[in-house]
Amino acid sequence: MSINHYENFPVASLLLPARLREPVGAIYEFARSADDIADEGEAPPEERLKQLSAYRDALDAIEKGGLAGTCGLPPLFARLARTILGNHFPLKPFYDLLDAFQQDIEKKRYEDFNDLADYCRRSANPIGRLLLVLYNADSVDNYPLSDCICTGLQLVNFWQDVAKDWKKGRIYLPAQDLANFKVTEEDVAASRCDERWQALLAFEVARTRSILNTGAPLARRLRGRIGWELRLIVAGGLYILDRIEAVGYDVFAQRPQIGLGGKLSVVCRALNYPRPSE
Repeated sequence: MSINHYENFPVASLLLPARLREPVGAIYEFARSADDIADEGEAPPEERLKQLSAYRDALDAIEKGGLAGTCGLPPLFARLARTILGNHFPLKPFYDLLDAFQQDIEKKRYEDFNDLADYCRRSANPIGRLLLVLYNADSVDNYPLSDCICTGLQLVNFWQDVAKDWKKGRIYLPAQDLANFKVTEEDVAASRCDERWQALLAFEVARTRSILNTGAPLARRLRGRIGWELRLIVAGGLYILDRIEAVGYDVFAQRPQIGLGGKLSVVCRALNYPRPSE
């Protein structure tokens, strides 16, 4: 699911079983604090990279020494170590997240969709895979569906935040897509929502909706509260895509969000969630 600002992260959700709130909170704290290093404040890139390197060193210490390896480190790493050890988490998803945060510091443009999808593989998909471990649902059948949901949610966030990301010097829209629709970086800088831009974002929205719908059967496959949580998350992502369309793709003038009426719509969509065809 989307790491960027964690809008879809199920922290302290009423639907989340109490036994999962501590490990989910520990994952959130680690990811959020590392993301803030990459994204927030006025520190120069070299200082941000140094701080993320310290996070990587902490993961190395957990891998080598378990909870004892966190001695002398900030409390969040002891909490993370307990979560990793107690839930038999693989460490690779945590390293992948750090790779993505580092990339946000060093890389501001993406050549094509494969390039962007590779970023999503490390920035978003690890969260879904860690949650599958918590749900005792980590399987070769579920991983691809989870990856589609997480990548889709990350892309939704990108299309919401085109203007916000531009202020940070980033464009997540693939350069190949910009060229295909004859949209330039100058158009993005000028917040120019003309026919070219509308066609471009319509293309991105359609592809993102297809990706989310490909992963959607997982929300029916998982039972109980977890399934309901996931249905709401997927429904929320699809609702934002609908809102982007509804404002004529002008995400410069208005950032599509889920207001009170939108929340009711999301709940209704989740209640009427289609069953998988298999």
